[in-house]
Amino acid sequence: MILGISAYYHDSSAALINDGKILSAAQEERFTRVKHDPSFPENAINFCLNEAGIRIDQIDFVAYYDKPFLKFERLLESYLSEAPRGLKSFLMSMPIWLKEKLFLKETLAKELIKLLPSDVANDKSLVKKFKKSLNSKIVFGEHHLSHAASAFFPSPYQKAAILTVDGVGEWATTTIAKGDGNNIEIIKEINFPHSLGLLYSAFTHYTGFKVNSGEYKIMGLAPYGNPVYVDLIKKHLIDVKEDGSFRLDMKYFDYVTGLTMTNKYFNKIFGGKPRKPESPLTQRDMDLAASIQVITEEVMIKLATHAKKITKCENLCLAGG
Repeated sequence: MILGISAYYHDSSAALINDGKILSAAQEERFTRVKHDPSFPENAINFCLNEAGIRIDQIDFVAYYDKPFLKFERLLESYLSEAPRGLKSFLMSMPIWLKEKLFLKETLAKELIKLLPSDVANDKSLVKKFKKSLNSKIVFGEHHLSHAASAFFPSPYQKAAILTVDGVGEWATTTIAKGDGNNIEIIKEINFPHSLGLLYSAFTHYTGFKVNSGEYKIMGLAPYGNPVYVDLIKKHLIDVKEDGSFRLDMKYFDYVTGLTMTNKYFNKIFGGKPRKPESPLTQRDMDLAASIQVITEEVMIKLATHAKKITKCENLCLAGG
């Protein structure tokens, strides 16, 4: 019996799997009514356990979707490569990493112990035994491998190409993998700071929406605009190759070490500062949404075509964010 957990970034959730079958899954916001709730998914876990009729001390493994030490390595290397730029961002992010995120195994163990039923929780020896068992029970998977698994393993395919694209995991932002039976092999990847997801989020921010939430509004806004900025985006922001690989010109972005997604150079090429949240939408905002949607679709189609070529698979699984 495996309990999967996502927590502490956005959209916390839990899932329970037994012998390869999903027994139950839930998102924490459904219980707390807090949109994109990032907290430890206590309610979601209890729901999953109750649905299966088991207790937390009967779980064989607890799987977390990310490797915190690799992510911390990426943060440190990114800050050091840009020093002394990004000092304010560095000072803001380090306390929470050093207090909570870096030592995630200990944090998860403390929260899981709180879920023990009263008959176990009142017995110190049983609590100690459960706590000790968590050292080997809590495991961490790489971010994009977790994405790939979420798409391939529930799919009806025995073999498939797997394309995962998001903001950033530990280092990877885009991966092409091949799934075969119960095995997933990552074949190619694009690493941070070059990210299609973060490029899309940059336009989310620039058009006045909330990053990690408003991207869906940009997608919905796109059909109302005309993709008049496509050539400008290709000229300044992203270089796309025929195989779908790409590089961003980081001159226009501040997300590596800054506190915002975009900067004055980005503002200059699009003719002004970001739209203020909740202010009226203009034709420019609609055209920007349409333009970044066209770019995103072009890159995705090229990546998918290349994935088919190098994996020689007819089936495609997609995942990411």
